[in-house]
Amino acid sequence: MSEKEISIDEYDYSLPDDRIAKFPLPERDKSKLLIYDKGAIRESVFESIAYYLPADSLIVLNNTRVIRARLLFEKETGAHIEVFCLEPEKPRDYALCFQARGECRWSCLVGNLKRWKSGVLKRTFSIGESKIIFSAERINSSENNSHSILFRWDNTAFTFAEILDAAGILPIPPYLHRETQQSDLQTYQTVYSRIKGSVAAPTAGLHFTPAVLADLEARGFRREEVTLHVGAGTFKPVQTPTIGEHEMHGEYISLSRSTIANLLDSLGRITAVGTTTVRTLESLYYIGVALAQKNDKNTEIPVVEQWTPYNHSFIPADEALRNILHHLDSQGLDTLIAMTRIIIVPGYRFRLVNNMITNFHQPRSTLLLLVSAFVGGRWREIYDYALANNFRFLSYGDSSLILNTQDLSCYAE
Repeated sequence: MSEKEISIDEYDYSLPDDRIAKFPLPERDKSKLLIYDKGAIRESVFESIAYYLPADSLIVLNNTRVIRARLLFEKETGAHIEVFCLEPEKPRDYALCFQARGECRWSCLVGNLKRWKSGVLKRTFSIGESKIIFSAERINSSENNSHSILFRWDNTAFTFAEILDAAGILPIPPYLHRETQQSDLQTYQTVYSRIKGSVAAPTAGLHFTPAVLADLEARGFRREEVTLHVGAGTFKPVQTPTIGEHEMHGEYISLSRSTIANLLDSLGRITAVGTTTVRTLESLYYIGVALAQKNDKNTEIPVVEQWTPYNHSFIPADEALRNILHHLDSQGLDTLIAMTRIIIVPGYRFRLVNNMITNFHQPRSTLLLLVSAFVGGRWREIYDYALANNFRFLSYGDSSLILNTQDLSCYAE
C-alpha cells in the first residue's frame, strides 16, 4: 500500500472532552512528560527533561510568535464579519508587511461571508490618544476558501503590527470552545517567541521556561532556532477517506546560514521541539536535494510540495545541507527563506531529526500521522498510556519526548 492510500480511519481514537486541557497549568514546566524510548514508556515532569535527552543533543526550537490575527467588523446593518489573517500578500515578506504604514494586503479567511457581498468594512479605535479609521476591502477570492483583503488605515504613524496589537484578537484553538482571555496573551506564546507571523502556537514549546532553558544550557546542550509560521491549516482535520486526497497548507520557513551549518555539524544528534520544527528540518533536506539539480543561475528556492519526499531521489543528509550552504554563499545570502507543504505520514524516512518533543494531538490529524511515522506506527501504545495515566491533551496539555526511533544510516548513504 502506498502512502497516499493510508486510511484516516486507522488514526482515530476516542478523546473525551474532559481530557482536553482548556487552560495551561499555572507553571508551564510542571506539565507531565511521557518518555518513549525504543518501545519503553515511562513518565516524568517536563522540568526534568534534561535528564532524558541524549548527551550532546542540538535542541532546535521554532521561534515564531502568534499574531492577533482575528479582526472583527460590524456592518451598518449590524452584521458581524470576522476577517482572519493567514499570510501577507503585499508586501509578501512578513517583516515588511508588519512594518507597512497606511495599507497592506493579506490572504484571509472571512467569517459570515454571506453577509459581506460587497463594500468596504470599517471600524474606529484608538492607539493611545490617536484615533484610527481602519478598513478592509475584499479584492478577490483565492484557493482554499481564502480571500485577498486590502487593509487601509488613515494614520501612517502606525505600522500594521501596531494596528493588529490594538485591534486584533489572539486566536486560540477552536477545540477549546471558549473565547480568548487576557491570560492567553502570555500563555499561548512560547517564552522564546520572537518572529511574528503564526496564527497558532508551536505548542510543544509552551512547556519551556527560562529555568528549563538555563538548565539545558548549564548541562551543555546546544540550542538553535528556526522559524515556521504556523497556519490555520494545522487545525484542519483530515476529512477525506485516504490521506492522498487531503491537501496540505503551505507554510513559510526561515533559517539562518549559521543554523544550517550547526545542523550539519550535529547530524545524528538533533532534537526537534514540536512538529513544526520537524517539518521545517525535514523540508530543509528536500530543498538541499532539489538544489543539487539546479544551477547557480537559477536563484529561486524550490517549494517543498506535499508529496515530494515520496517520489524523490535521495542523497546523504550532509550533502543536502552543504548544497544549501553553497547556494546561500553563491547568492550572498545569510538566510534561507522558503515555503513548505510537506506531509509526513507512515512510510516517511526521517533525514535530519533524531528525537522529538511533542504534545498529544487530535484524532484523525496530520500531526498524529507525523507522530505515527516517527514511532514506526506504534502511536497507539503511547496514546493508550497517556489516556490511561491522566495526561492532558492538545495545545495546553502535557508533553512527550520520543527518543532515537530512527535508523541513522541515512546520514551517510
